[in-house]
Amino acid sequence: MENEEVIEKVKNKVMEMKGVCGVFTLNADDLEYIKEQEKKAEDMTLMGLGKGDNQGVKEVINRDVVMVFITNEEFEWPCSPQVILMKEGEKIGEDMDDTEKLKEYEETGDALVIGNIVIYDKSSISSLTGTSKPLVVVMPPKECPTVEEVSEISDVVLGSPSPPTDEYLKDRIEAVCESGMGTFLLGFNVN
Repeated sequence: MENEEVIEKVKNKVMEMKGVCGVFTLNADDLEYIKEQEKKAEDMTLMGLGKGDNQGVKEVINRDVVMVFITNEEFEWPCSPQVILMKEGEKIGEDMDDTEKLKEYEETGDALVIGNIVIYDKSSISSLTGTSKPLVVVMPPKECPTVEEVSEISDVVLGSPSPPTDEYLKDRIEAVCESGMGTFLLGFNVN
C-alpha cells in the first residue's frame, strides 16, 4: 500500500472520532516551525515559576508522518493526566478528571487542589522560590486507540501543542475557529 493511501486511511479514522472537525498532514517546514515554537514555550510556563517539557509534541514530531486535527467541544480528551508537575525528578502533582478523588484530596488538607490540578505536598510549592530547581510542567504523550487500529502504521502518539503552536496550526490550515476549538498533533510511523 502506498504511503498516500495509508495517510488517507488514518485521516478517515481520525475523522471518525467524536468532536474532530478536520485533519491535515504537516510538512517539514511546519515541523521546524513547531520545534521553534515549542522551544520558546518551554521557558514561558507558569509565569516563570517553572519550565515546560512537552514530551507529547517532542515524540509526535519524530514520527514518519505528522498530522494536526481540529477539535470542538464534543472531543473526548485522552485520559488524564494531561499535565504532570515534576520537581527534581519527582512527581509532585498532576491534573485529574476524577471529581471524587479531587474532593478526597481537598478534604484531607494535605494536598493543594487548584481546579482539576492536585499538588500532593503543599510544601513542594512553597520552596519554588530561591535556589531550588524549577518546577517542570510535563505534557505527556497520549495514546490514540482509534488510529492504532490501522494495521499499516505503528508508534502512534498524540501531543497537545502549546498555545503559540496551536495558533500557528489554526492559521496554517486556515481553520475558522469558534470558541472551544483546539488542535492536537498526531504522529505515526508507516510499516
